[in-house]
Amino acid sequence: MLRWIRQQLGFDPPHQSETRTVYVANRFPQHGHYIPQRFADNRIISSKYTIWNFVPKNLFEQFRRIANFYFLIIFLVQLMIDTPTSPVTSGLPLFFVITVTAIKQGYEDWLRHKADNEVNGAPVFVVRSGSLVQTRSKNIRVGDIVRVAKDETFPADLVLLSSDRADGTCHITTASLDGETNLKTHYSVAETSVCQSVSQLEALQAVVECQQPEADLYRFVGRVTVTQHGEEIVRPLGPENLLLRGARLKNTKEIFGVAVYTGMESKMALNYKCKSQKRSAVEKSMNTFLLIYLGILLSEAVLSTILKYAWQAEDKWDEPFYNQKTDQERNSSPILKFISDFLAFLVLYNFIIPISLYVTVEMQKFLGSFFIGWDLDLYHEESDQKAQVNTSDLNEELGQVEYVFTDKTGTLTENEMQFRECSISGTKYREVNGKLVPEGMTDDSPDGSTPHLVGEELLFLKAVSLCHTVQISYDQPDCLVGGGDPFSHVNGFSSNHMEYYASSPDEKALVEAAKRIGVAFTGTSGDTMEIKTFGKTEKYKLLHVLEFDADRRRMSVILQTPSGGQVLFTKGAESAILPFTTSGEIEKTRLHVDEFALKGLRTLVVACRHFSPEEYIDVDRRLNAARTALQQREERLQEAFSYIERDLQLLGATGVEDKLQDKVQETIEALRLAGIKVWVLTGDKHETAVSVSLSCGHFHRTMNILELLQQRSDNECAEQLRRLARRIKEDHVIQHGLVVDGASLSLALREHEKLFMEVCKNCSAVLCCRMAPLQKAKVVRLLKTSPEKPITLAIGDGANDVSMIQEAHVGIGIMGKEGRQAVRNSDYAIARFKFLAKLLLVHGHFYYIRIATLVQYFFYKNVCFITPQFLYQFFCLFSQQTLYDSVYLTLYNICFTSLPILVYSLFEQLVHPHVLQSKPGLYRDISKNAMLSFRTFLYWTLLGFCHAFVFFFGSYILMGEDTTLMGNGQILRANRQLMFGNWTFGTLVFTVMVITVTLKLALETHFWTWMNHFVTWGSIAFYFIFSLFYGGIIWPFLHTQDMYFVFVQLLSSGSAWFAIIIIVITCLFPDVVKKVFYRHLHPTSTQKSQMYSNRVAIGDDFIALQPLSRAKSQLGKIR
Repeated sequence: MLRWIRQQLGFDPPHQSETRTVYVANRFPQHGHYIPQRFADNRIISSKYTIWNFVPKNLFEQFRRIANFYFLIIFLVQLMIDTPTSPVTSGLPLFFVITVTAIKQGYEDWLRHKADNEVNGAPVFVVRSGSLVQTRSKNIRVGDIVRVAKDETFPADLVLLSSDRADGTCHITTASLDGETNLKTHYSVAETSVCQSVSQLEALQAVVECQQPEADLYRFVGRVTVTQHGEEIVRPLGPENLLLRGARLKNTKEIFGVAVYTGMESKMALNYKCKSQKRSAVEKSMNTFLLIYLGILLSEAVLSTILKYAWQAEDKWDEPFYNQKTDQERNSSPILKFISDFLAFLVLYNFIIPISLYVTVEMQKFLGSFFIGWDLDLYHEESDQKAQVNTSDLNEELGQVEYVFTDKTGTLTENEMQFRECSISGTKYREVNGKLVPEGMTDDSPDGSTPHLVGEELLFLKAVSLCHTVQISYDQPDCLVGGGDPFSHVNGFSSNHMEYYASSPDEKALVEAAKRIGVAFTGTSGDTMEIKTFGKTEKYKLLHVLEFDADRRRMSVILQTPSGGQVLFTKGAESAILPFTTSGEIEKTRLHVDEFALKGLRTLVVACRHFSPEEYIDVDRRLNAARTALQQREERLQEAFSYIERDLQLLGATGVEDKLQDKVQETIEALRLAGIKVWVLTGDKHETAVSVSLSCGHFHRTMNILELLQQRSDNECAEQLRRLARRIKEDHVIQHGLVVDGASLSLALREHEKLFMEVCKNCSAVLCCRMAPLQKAKVVRLLKTSPEKPITLAIGDGANDVSMIQEAHVGIGIMGKEGRQAVRNSDYAIARFKFLAKLLLVHGHFYYIRIATLVQYFFYKNVCFITPQFLYQFFCLFSQQTLYDSVYLTLYNICFTSLPILVYSLFEQLVHPHVLQSKPGLYRDISKNAMLSFRTFLYWTLLGFCHAFVFFFGSYILMGEDTTLMGNGQILRANRQLMFGNWTFGTLVFTVMVITVTLKLALETHFWTWMNHFVTWGSIAFYFIFSLFYGGIIWPFLHTQDMYFVFVQLLSSGSAWFAIIIIVITCLFPDVVKKVFYRHLHPTSTQKSQMYSNRVAIGDDFIALQPLSRAKSQLGKIR
């Protein structure tokens, strides 16, 4: 019991050992020493709250925000002490903000609960008590045997026991996990593959031992012990035996598997890692401004308290005849009185901190993010994909990017490979009309004739056709199911009957090229691979696959040839193959590989090794020993692979072209003109990467290319960096480009970060090649944390780009051919690299300007709101008398001034979108958080104070001069009495303020829509209508009604109207003069562009957004 409690509290995790033991069909041992292990149930929980913890947990999260917590304290102070304003004035806005946020978060969590319940309640079939039982997915336990039918998804991580195929294999797709759409073959061990019926499975005695759950989708280490006739048979289990939750069964009627990882311990669930919360530069500025305003608030409260006691030093003001103190007040502690007065002033001035700022910013970000998805210019018609927003919190950060880190393959290029050239035994060949033609020769053989290929050429093509993980799909996908000749479908095949699927586009291009030339891969059945060499069928037995990994950068297969010999075929990067070759045309091939790379082709080197029977026995023993190891299996496999993949005979090399995406060059040039530095981070060899960089405009032909390559030691690397730094200072070249490889980068980052950064910052373009995924993230982090703290953006399309995307301030996924992992982990996703220009230069520009103005305007209007309250204390002996009615205090930020700024922040366009795209330099005007600089913030704050002084003293002077105040607080004019006292004066100030702050925003608005007009004039009209109703009727539920008939009487005075007009003009006229003066004498480039866009907006074709018919059809597709 104690252990269970400790587990629930998290002190004693259930997984004590490094491995878990799973008894198939939960057939536990009968002896008494067995202690069952605890495993998670099969429920998936993506929700954050439950019905019980929603209120406390949500409130806790919301009050972690400084502003919310501050207003809660103010509200509690109002409840505890006698304050000049009602607790409702701060409690109602706080309640509104908390409620709106809670409803939004609760609704989002309800949707997650709904999705979870659908998944957890899905029907599944489980073998129990000798029969198939239907149950819900959430009821699956570790050890249960689960049956999955064709096209169903796997409900848990299962070890494959058997399928309806005789060889116990099945095909799956993992598109929902890693985005790869190719068919993958998974295997069962021979001892369990024969158990194809429920009765056989019920009689199966087997135990699976495997590692505890981990997130790596491609790693699984285990073994299965099958007891047959009293004998225990041990077989290794690897990733090829594990069927992951979320994957889908294809081309197989049904399978049976034993559940080893369930629920939140499945690999899919472990990959639901919470991304670190990214915060934009605007949000950080906003928090800084809040602290400054908190300082202003405290200063005003302290000053008011001190002045109150200074004033009350005179007896006549300390206890005037009309306000005698009670005995309790006379005897109370002076310190407590001081604290109480300080808190009362704090409450009185607290509205200088805008509580509704947060909720308005959240609404602006959430609603504004829809514009990216609706933009037809970001819609890719061929793939029917629109841009998507995964994180709306970073919209404005798109307008602040200083560095772009981009992947090459699939991001700058199409990731559509075309075979172009190859090198075989030192001779270069190219493909012409489906034939291999040596360099310098033309294809003059008549069509239909069989090309003559010598032994080396044929062996090379066979290696390309057999060394891969390609799958084949046929017109009748079920033709492999069941018995019969597994290759019957390829008799007399044509290219119409089959299609190759591969996780790597390179592999697919090479296998298709070999097929066109005459050596066609026609399928796999069990451990047999079949090829057709110019119509003649050959069958090879697949003995072992040495899987590709990022460290070795090669993959190999060991086959038994039709003649009975054993051969290893291997292919990989030239740096991973050539050092291990001992025969063949090594130097010539190396030269050819470099030539291919200079043309921008992706290169692979192909080699082979023939084994003697004794050598193969040793190889087989080493591989089996490594694969059955439960501890350090990866290390032992690497040792075995290194032992096998040596003494290779070089066969040749291939060159595959990856086309550049459309408008990549124009996009990179636009980013450069916008002041954004572009870094390309790729895993390709440096010649290929440089060639592509030159062709896409990342490097210019006139650019001075600096190299930091193949550095062997720290000292060597440091010396080279110093040389490069000297060259940059000495060379009078406008632009430098830097090429660095992964090995040299590791050395540079280890000891010489500052020197490396100094070189990089003086280069306008940097290319990093031979990069591992984590190195990409390290480079981004290096720039991100440098002293200048630049805003970074990472863009990529593959799983290897995820770490870089998550590390950068803004991560963008490309919806490419390398899956959806990058898209799922990104903040934004687009279909093509060319869309990045509009995303940054237009959407980023708009979002930043909108939210920067929103934040500063909010502070401005709250300074205007509270400063008259502070000034009023000088006229009421600091008695904490409020200037405004409590209803006005409450509704100022919620109703009277909230909608115009929200609409402005959604629709404002300083410059026409086409002008922003055609003049990328305008992006520089808003870089480095220019519109939220301290100078701009100071301007808006001082403007607020100036306007507040005009509101207060303008009302005081104009109304005071025009009227004769009587002792009873009334004025006499034209033989009738008009109430003119505290509330009338406060209402006049408030009326002037609402009109002025609304019209101030109207002056800032450049792009007027019907909605702007509606909310601007509607807000002013709503204020007047509300005030008339509020003060014109006696409301029975109000205890006091100080405002009764005040507003009506105020508006019946001509002098009041005159005062309103004069004060509003006095406030705004200097603004208008300043704008006109600066625009004509010192116009910014943005203001010049505004005049240009106004001239060309009407009647110029290129300014037209879309033809109406095309816009309608495309919009229909998006919906």
